[in-house]
Amino acid sequence: MEYALVRGVQLGLTVLPLDLALRVGEALAWLAYLVAVRHRRIGMTNLALAFPERSRRERRRILRASMLNLGRMVVELLYLPKLSDEDLRRMVRFEDEQWWREAIAAERDTGAMVLSGHFGNWELCVYAHGRRGHPITMVHRTLANPHIDRWFNALRARAGTTLLRKSRAAVGALRAVRSGGLLVLPFDQNSVRNLGVFVPFFGVPASTNAGLALIALRTGAPVVPVFLVREGRSARHVVHVLPFLYAERTGNLEVDVVRNTERFSQVFEDMVRRYPEQWLWVHRRWKTRPLGEARFY
Repeated sequence: MEYALVRGVQLGLTVLPLDLALRVGEALAWLAYLVAVRHRRIGMTNLALAFPERSRRERRRILRASMLNLGRMVVELLYLPKLSDEDLRRMVRFEDEQWWREAIAAERDTGAMVLSGHFGNWELCVYAHGRRGHPITMVHRTLANPHIDRWFNALRARAGTTLLRKSRAAVGALRAVRSGGLLVLPFDQNSVRNLGVFVPFFGVPASTNAGLALIALRTGAPVVPVFLVREGRSARHVVHVLPFLYAERTGNLEVDVVRNTERFSQVFEDMVRRYPEQWLWVHRRWKTRPLGEARFY
């Protein structure tokens, strides 16, 4: 029934012009904001941790804007089967695409890892990049509904995306980087204690996925911060590619993993500070706490 509902919504929305469908997505997201009391509470808690200096009214505005962006994102994903490569080029442009093409084609012993997360329309970023001839290997979490999961993964495959399920991604991620591929490993979600390390995120210790730092240390591959930023309320986006990062080494692996994870987290935080409306605030980012610390949620 869930799968049928998703496909029915897709059919209904995609008969509309994209600009109008985006407004419908905003309306549905606004409704979700009103009724999802639990998620609204999580979002406001996160915003209070991140921006204690801002008023409650300003934090509420950011949360609403973030939810509306999520509604637009869902509409764009439902539209993907209808979009030609030319449509995608109009929707998604790079600040400097020629530099990016040369950078990822440069000769080196490994591929590269993309530092990104649930920011902007992250799925569109991966899809548009693949349709430009640069397919990506992506670590992802399996969706609870197997029918929706299969449908969504088939959609991703149209752009040549190779998927690694999060529960067994370690070997595949290393193989992808060592074979010269581009690997996306979502960086901005809470990690359980045995998979993450605590580093500051907006000044608050956050359990953060250590996989990016570990692979960078083991392979010497660069980490490339890539963020897709929406222009206003439109379906137009700009890809921001920040300077490459290389793992710093002291010889102590445990120290190096924490230090490099902290560096990567700082880059991500800086981008969220610049565009707070584009991040997914309703995730329990600070769920796992250091031993002895009280829970936030």
